[in-house]
Amino acid sequence: MGRMDKEAVIPTSIEEEQLHGISRSVGEIEWLLLIVVLLYHVFGGTEPDDRPGIVLAMVLYAMSIMGLRYAAFFKRESRWKLAVETWIMTAFITWALLHTGRLESPLLNSYLLIIITSALALGKLTTLLELALIAVCFVFLGGDISLVEIVSLKYVAGIFAQFAPLVLVAYITTMFASDIRYGLNQAKFLPETDEVTEALNGRGFAIIADSLFGQAIRYNRAITLLVIECDTLKQVNDEQGYKAGDALLVSLVKMIQGQLRSSDVLARQSGEEFVVLLPETPAAGALHIAEKIRMAVAMTSLTLIGRTVTTTVSIGTASYPQDGNSLDLLLAQATRNMYQARLAGRNRVQQTAR
Repeated sequence: MGRMDKEAVIPTSIEEEQLHGISRSVGEIEWLLLIVVLLYHVFGGTEPDDRPGIVLAMVLYAMSIMGLRYAAFFKRESRWKLAVETWIMTAFITWALLHTGRLESPLLNSYLLIIITSALALGKLTTLLELALIAVCFVFLGGDISLVEIVSLKYVAGIFAQFAPLVLVAYITTMFASDIRYGLNQAKFLPETDEVTEALNGRGFAIIADSLFGQAIRYNRAITLLVIECDTLKQVNDEQGYKAGDALLVSLVKMIQGQLRSSDVLARQSGEEFVVLLPETPAAGALHIAEKIRMAVAMTSLTLIGRTVTTTVSIGTASYPQDGNSLDLLLAQATRNMYQARLAGRNRVQQTAR
């Protein structure tokens, strides 16, 4: 069984994860915009004289999408890259409107896609600049009019009526995005380790496990999940108090870690329950590790608050791909197997019957 460096698979930052997610959404919006213009063109929305210009614009826009997304011009996601993409979207929409009726075009509301993208990905200031750029495009699409007409009340009122929905959407979306960012920033300060045992907690485990499990699926490698429950924690808490129970949990974590590799991931899931993720480990290898953990715990005498006690654990296992193709399915199956181990008398390991 190979080893894996946990540091290499932990996401570098929540910010980077956000950018990857936003970038995927922007890519979908770009293709959606292209499809909308294509359908409008195919169903006769463009005049014969304007069709070559629309086709050329769609080809160039499709090339820009593929270049930015699949040719790796940018080595990593950044807000600058997303800003460049919104500018290209603005140019494409403006060109399409120029050949489909200008400000009377049914495609005019396509500018909303840019506003939403900018508000979600780039923040308030950039969205304001995008609005200013689109306002210039509105004036450009208004046709050949004099400066006197541009500053006239009638013209300004007409432009405002068409432009107002964009401003409203920009305001609402930026407020919504601001709330999301606040929540994510607060999440950065949530602890990822358990206060009592200093093992990972559920949140910390999820961050690492999602990445490791994704690699297992991507490269079709075995991976196994163990659910371990301390059989005597409630008894120790009742007879000796919670300080003794906490000491038992700390000792239990040390005993479990003593049987694991550096690539394995241990976390405290709940009161007396722990989970272990074993990368590059099929069911047979996981059974061996689980038995080592069970025996190490059962054969160790602990001194808790002046009293010598022994404890045992019940362990359930579940392996990819036999027991499920997601972490949730593996966790559910491993938990069921752990309960079967408890019902069968505790101090034992239970795998899925095959």
